Amino acid sequence: MTTDTQTAPAPTSDKDRVKIFDTTLRDGEQCPGASMTLDEKLQVAELLDEMGVDIIEAGFPIASNGDFEAVVEIAKRVENAVVAGLARAIAGDIARAGEAVRHAEQPRIHTFVSTSPIHLAHQMRKSEDEVVDIIQATVAQARNLVEDVEWSAMDATRTSIEYLCRCVDQAIKAGATTINLPDTVGYATPEEYEAMFRDIRERVPDSDKAVFSVHCHDDLGLAVANSLAGVKGGARQVECTINGLGERAGNASLEEIVMAIKTRADAMPYVTGVNSQMLMRASRLVSAVSAFPVQYNKAIVGKNAFAHESGIHQDGMLKNTETYEIMRPEDVGVKETSLVMGKHSGRHAFREKLASLGYELGDNALEDAFRRFKDLADKKKHVFDEDIEALVEDEVATAGEAVKLAALTVIAGTGGPQRATITLDIDGRHETREASGDGPVDAIFNAIKMVIDHNATLTLYQVGAVTQGTDAQAEVSVRLEEAGKVVTGRGADTDTMVASAKAYLSAVNKLTLKRERLHAQAV
Repeated sequence: MTTDTQTAPAPTSDKDRVKIFDTTLRDGEQCPGASMTLDEKLQVAELLDEMGVDIIEAGFPIASNGDFEAVVEIAKRVENAVVAGLARAIAGDIARAGEAVRHAEQPRIHTFVSTSPIHLAHQMRKSEDEVVDIIQATVAQARNLVEDVEWSAMDATRTSIEYLCRCVDQAIKAGATTINLPDTVGYATPEEYEAMFRDIRERVPDSDKAVFSVHCHDDLGLAVANSLAGVKGGARQVECTINGLGERAGNASLEEIVMAIKTRADAMPYVTGVNSQMLMRASRLVSAVSAFPVQYNKAIVGKNAFAHESGIHQDGMLKNTETYEIMRPEDVGVKETSLVMGKHSGRHAFREKLASLGYELGDNALEDAFRRFKDLADKKKHVFDEDIEALVEDEVATAGEAVKLAALTVIAGTGGPQRATITLDIDGRHETREASGDGPVDAIFNAIKMVIDHNATLTLYQVGAVTQGTDAQAEVSVRLEEAGKVVTGRGADTDTMVASAKAYLSAVNKLTLKRERLHAQAV
């Protein structure tokens, strides 16, 4: 087996081009607790478009007015990718999806209906003949609205091959240009999934008139393996999400699909149009906006994906990196560096480290970041790249805020009421307040509310460690909702209480800014 992608056989024709269909903003957002705001969805969509994703499924327009508006805005902004809106096989759904994507340069309606016996009997409560009639009518309706129509057979892998052929045949005749056969419940094995695509493509007379697509869930941990097996069986579109985000156990991971094809071109002679060097950037963005951390040993984008601690591994890496790495870290956007940062590092080394991590700061911002780095280095034995990234991101996030944290004292424990004394810098003017609460964090938030009055509801408070160890920086995420407006704030510090105060202040600042904008619009 060779791992040298330079000598692997190159794809021979356009038929070996695999389209990447990203459904992070639709299927990924359906993951419990992973909802995103409109601004966050736009950030993700623009990055997906920049990195070369072929199709972006922007949402489920009929689900809510918010979902509809998100699809509309994404359709207006995306420049290169196809923008798809999901619709059930219902006339109202399809009309709503068509309205949502009509501003896109390349609009697509993606409509689906169940085909398996268990779904027909218990969810659809329709006969096989009735579902075939529904496919004909709804695909034709979608085709009258847009030229690009995708049809999906929900729970395809638990549907008989004979009936699946009949449904696919009808969908193509009605105008579907893409046929998706999803493993909706993560039931299939790679061998079964590959065989299903081969059988369908051989049995359906006009199968060559449509692109076949895979969409796999990870209930048995086989989503990526099944997706690649489907491609081997003739599919040329893979539906996936950043970080594998999705319902239940999640979806096939986009970064794993892309790098498997790129790294093992000898076994899978296909190509994608995705710029793999942007994978880590996309992973971090989706993790941040969804508040879903990436597990340390996650393939491709996990913190430990290119980390080596074993003495044997380190010895091999020092002699030749190919002994234990089959991919180059820079190919997925991970920056290699030999700089070891600590309290004795100078400004020049700090500037070089920032550059290697992709940051360019002005003189004043660099000086502030360097001061905070020195303070952090005095508290920690080891300052990791992730620490510096969190430090700089926190500096950038708070740079334009009107209200900043100046000082904080917290009294906590079992012996008395928890209290917080906080001093806030409001455009150069300091205000101090003291408040009690049900725990130190509640006391901090109450003290802030005494200075900046608001009626927002706290809908998320999440704490994570940037690195390992008891001296690790805490990274806190806070989400506030007021009158239908949702804002997210983040803060990082070695003191969890300070990080909590920074995150809450960040959210309150955004909330205040939204109020001012709404007031200006009203005037």
